[in-house]
This record gives sequence, C-alpha cells and structure tokens, in this order.
Amino acid sequence: MTHRNGPRGPMTTAIHAGEAPDTATGASAPALHMSSTFVTDQVAGFSAHDLEEDNSAYLYARWGNPTVDMLEKKIAAMEGVDACLCTASGMAAASAIFFTFLSAGDHAVMSDVSYAGVAELARDTLPRWGIEVTLVDMSDLNAVAAAIRPNTKLVHTESPVNPIGRLTDLAAVARLAHDAGALVSCDATFASPIGQKTAALGVDLIMHSVTKYIGGHGDAVGGAVAGRAELIAQIRAEAAIHHGGIMSPFNAWMIARGAATLPLRMRAHAEGAQAVAEWLEAQSSVTRVIYPGLKSHPQHDLAQLQMDNYSGMISFQVGDAATGEALAQQMIEKLQTIHYAVSLGHHRSLIFWMGTDALMDTSFRLEGAQLESYRAYAGDGVFRMSVGLEDAVDLIADLSQVL
Repeated sequence: MTHRNGPRGPMTTAIHAGEAPDTATGASAPALHMSSTFVTDQVAGFSAHDLEEDNSAYLYARWGNPTVDMLEKKIAAMEGVDACLCTASGMAAASAIFFTFLSAGDHAVMSDVSYAGVAELARDTLPRWGIEVTLVDMSDLNAVAAAIRPNTKLVHTESPVNPIGRLTDLAAVARLAHDAGALVSCDATFASPIGQKTAALGVDLIMHSVTKYIGGHGDAVGGAVAGRAELIAQIRAEAAIHHGGIMSPFNAWMIARGAATLPLRMRAHAEGAQAVAEWLEAQSSVTRVIYPGLKSHPQHDLAQLQMDNYSGMISFQVGDAATGEALAQQMIEKLQTIHYAVSLGHHRSLIFWMGTDALMDTSFRLEGAQLESYRAYAGDGVFRMSVGLEDAVDLIADLSQVL
C-alpha cells in the first residue's frame, strides 16, 4: 500500500488500509453491512461468474460483502500483496488452498508438523480424493528437495510450526518449489503479518487463522489467504463461491477492529514472551524452552534473518509425560492470570499441555528420523504457551505457583 510520500508504515497500514469515511454518512469508523443480498441497478446473470472482476458490484453475500472486502484489503496491505480472501476459519483457508490448486493425480509436499487440523486433512482427506501427499521436515532442505516430483503442484509449509516452534527457511523452500514449477503456501499464523515478510521470502499464498493474532481478542473465528490477484481470484471462484466457507460480516468487522492494533500488540507479545522465556530457562523444573528469540533456539540465526518479530508463542518441556500431565492438572487448579485453554494469539495468556505420544497417535503419526526431529524439540510433550498482553511480572508470578 502506497501514498504520495511512499509506502505507509505498519501502524498506518493496519489502521487505514481498506477503510475510508462513509460516503453517505461521513462516519469515520467502517460500517457493518449485515445484508445477505444487495439491490442492483443492472441486469446481470444469476451466476457469480457474471460479476465484474474488481468486485465493485455486490449482489450476494457469499460472492462479496463490503465489510469482508474491507478486511481483505487490510490484510492484503499488511502482507504487501495484491489481494486476500477471508474465510470462515483458518481450516477453511487451508482447505481453500488445497482444494483449489490440487486435483486427483497431483502431488503435494507438506510440513510433517503443522496445525493438527491441517495435519489430519493432509494425511486422511487428500489421499482419499486421489491427491498424493509427502510429509517432510521442512527444516531439512535436502528432504524437501528429494520429496518434489514432476507432478508436485504445491509445497505447503508453516513457520514457526505449531506446536514446537521449529522454523522453515522460507526463501530456500520457495526456490526449490518454484524451480519445479510448484506453488508455495505458508501458514504464517504464529508469525502474523508483522512477524515476517512472508511474500518477500517467495511465498505465493499466505494463510492465517485470523482467529489468532490478527483478530487478537479471542472473540471471532476466521481465516485468510493472501497473495497475487490471479491466485486469489481462483480461490474465490472455487472456495468462496462453490465451497461456501465464507466469513460473516460481523466477524470481519470484529477482526478488522483487532487488526488495527496488530503492530502494537505484536511488539508487546514479543516483549512479554522474551521475558517469560528467559525466566523459564532459569527454572530447574523446566528442561527445555523453545522460543525463536532465545539464543538457545536451534534456528536462532534463521529467526534473526527471517523474522521481524519473534511473536508470543513459547513451548517448554518439564520432563516426562507423567510430570507434564501432573503439572497440567496443577495449572488447571492454581493458575489465576493465565487461562488453561487451547488457541493462541489473544490478549489473554493461554497455556495447554500437548503430549507427544497422543499427537503421534492422532495428528502427526511420525516415525524414524521425523519422529526424532520432533522429539528433539518436544521430548515427551510440551506446554504451548501463548503469551498475551499482561505484564510479564504477573505472568511469571502466576507460573511460579506451579513451577
């Protein structure tokens, strides 16, 4: 996004992109348009394919809505790309990518560790539809290169990965994929648009669960895919119009309000997480802390090159699975500031135990070297902590009750 003096800064972009004073009322804040249909002054076809490409004419909410359109423009500007499609959830965003660009007989290379829903979709659903999937440790570039085939159409990665915080060298993976004629998509939910310049690193399609950092308040579910205009147009025609997993205008309005403060919030998330991570490393009961901002992170050098903000996601070990499960129960009973709950990226701090054996049985099903790589980060299990916006001293005091 540019203006007369050049590119706008991240705060200006987050606040103003996609928005303008209401031409009818002069309202400064964006309007919430809840209508499912729109009156038109043109004779038009009944198919969404008859719409103008610039989406300036609204006819039906599944095809386009002014409030959702405002959020899409805001996210596209924050990511520095042409366009964005907002969806009903992060999983709807991932499904939109896979089911638009993959068909029976195609091959995809995907991260062997990812959000659980995506992991299970890749392992169970895509093969059932005749799509071949190779799951690789994306931190191993040789493994990525070896996995790519002549019929590889998509390389889907995630950085940092959920839940262990392992990074992917996105620029290197993008080069490998593009040399083979494949698209690259990346789930950048952990990083947020502030945490890394994902498109500049060569990624074609950037997806987010906007339920997390972009919304930031834990009160609206949604997803987004951002990228080049022609790619997003393909996804819109396939996923929004045919699959129907669209975002509600009310959720778009809520998430846009959260997005306006994203740069400020990410700065606070990262500062709080750094303080908590350093405190955790000093505790004798904590056996391993994984946070990109720590020098002890095995990919800290890559984090410094690739990330502008280390985000608020920490994973830490406390020993074997029995110790972790017992500590989780103590957290449920004793924590007063931090919520023992799933999800992440909210203004409230959240923590949850993730046992390795359980994840291997259900979502990841890793073996051999891939399992060893996972265990190098997670051991028998990790606590995934999403550091919110509370004062770090209060979060540390809360954790000190149980650690």
